[in-house]
Amino acid sequence: MSRDVIAPSILAADFAKLGEEVQRVENEVEMLHIDVMDGHFVPNISLGLPVIESLRAVTSLKFDCHLMMTNPEAYFDPLKAVGADLATVHIEVFPNPQGVARKAKAAGLEFGLAINPPTPYAAIDSFIELCDLVLIMSVHPGFGGQTFIDEVLSKVELTRKKVDSLGLSTDIEIDGGIGPENIRRAKDAGANVFVAGSSVFRADDPVAAVTAMRNAVEA
Repeated sequence: MSRDVIAPSILAADFAKLGEEVQRVENEVEMLHIDVMDGHFVPNISLGLPVIESLRAVTSLKFDCHLMMTNPEAYFDPLKAVGADLATVHIEVFPNPQGVARKAKAAGLEFGLAINPPTPYAAIDSFIELCDLVLIMSVHPGFGGQTFIDEVLSKVELTRKKVDSLGLSTDIEIDGGIGPENIRRAKDAGANVFVAGSSVFRADDPVAAVTAMRNAVEA
């Protein structure tokens, strides 16, 4: 992606009017971040295929599906069928993700690889070339509204260095606690895709919230 991308996370949206929430910000953002949790890899259950299919009917935004699951590969074909574009799995589930990356691509999905705050960058270093996107978690996965963990910015820097040294176009995404007050630091570290949940959907004016983040990151 050529520009900085803001990807609202629907985990923080009002599920009673999810379509309206998404359409409200659709023209201001480039991508929608969809957290799929299984209650096993993370201690929470979020949403699944019917919700994704319903959303696809009301928006043309790119669907960035973050699969916090122990068996995400079982759902690649169904995810593609309901409108997903990108499937991100965790290095903690797949210490060697070469096989799962092939399965994602075979299903027609872009492939993303996520890394949790406690996991060292070295775990993903050898696999950057497999990825359309690398997701650096800046909170512990499972629940929205957490506080940004500054220490993960060093992993963003290392990922950016690797991507650039290989001449790749891999996107570097950061997810967790992102808002106008820290989005620029994430950009300076090397991120170009910014997931924002509470700071968008729980703001009094979600469009103004996106604009504030856009202004901060492009300042």
